[in-house]
Amino acid sequence: MRMKNFLSFILVFFAIGFASAQDDLLNQLDSQQPTEKQVAAAAFKGLQICNMQSTKLPAQGEWYMVVSHRFGDLTQGLKNFFGMDNALTKVGGIYGVTNWLSFGASRQTYNKIYELTAKYKFANQLERGFPITIVGYNTMDINSGLQKAANPGIKFTDRLAYSSQLLISRKFSDSFSFEIAPIYLHKNLYEYGVEQKNQYFMGVGARYKLSKRLSVNLEYAARMIIVEGFVTPYHNPLSVGLDIETGGHVFQLVVSNSQPMNDVAVFSNTTGNWNGGSLYFGFNMYRVF
Repeated sequence: MRMKNFLSFILVFFAIGFASAQDDLLNQLDSQQPTEKQVAAAAFKGLQICNMQSTKLPAQGEWYMVVSHRFGDLTQGLKNFFGMDNALTKVGGIYGVTNWLSFGASRQTYNKIYELTAKYKFANQLERGFPITIVGYNTMDINSGLQKAANPGIKFTDRLAYSSQLLISRKFSDSFSFEIAPIYLHKNLYEYGVEQKNQYFMGVGARYKLSKRLSVNLEYAARMIIVEGFVTPYHNPLSVGLDIETGGHVFQLVVSNSQPMNDVAVFSNTTGNWNGGSLYFGFNMYRVF
């Protein structure tokens, strides 16, 4: 039933977009003077929605410095000083090779993971014409926290995990943007009986502009294939955020049931639960050079 609901939602999403494109085409045919096709303004101001990637890419030659931080469990209160005692940090950089391709690298305290990323654009949403932006995104994790003493016989390939994502967004108005994202994960080393080697998710995200420099964001990702009788302790990630534009950088405040910030862990190893479980507060900061 969940799969049917998502597929129905996606069909409606595309139907609205292509209906709008058809209307634009008819308007152009009726016009006496042809108009140039212009790329629509970015659907999202940040490279991320909250934890998920958005369809925004750096411009050619731009360097982004990324600092992300997630405090510990808010719900424990003074026991861990509202998350101050168990924080995670991610530091990295992203470079725009062209206007349609960027590469990134980061290191974070969660499992001492190094994450390599590639982001590439297939198509732009046009003001009069193509109704959506399509972007591909891939990550590779290297888990350097695994110790050989505790894992005899471990190989380098056992430390690797991957994600492949197709990001599809539409800017419906100056205030509202929406994104869907089919996601595939693969882990060379995984918890047998608790998680699967290959996992599939469907992510959705939205942005609503509150003012010139503020917007509220929401995202969610659901497992699409669950083996009958298979029970996992992990939950679907749900996050809400606030974008603050301050000139040279975008500052994002985030509350999520996921504390790790690498894509593989966000989607497959979320331990928190908005329904009476753990919640984590933090931020993403992007500085452009």
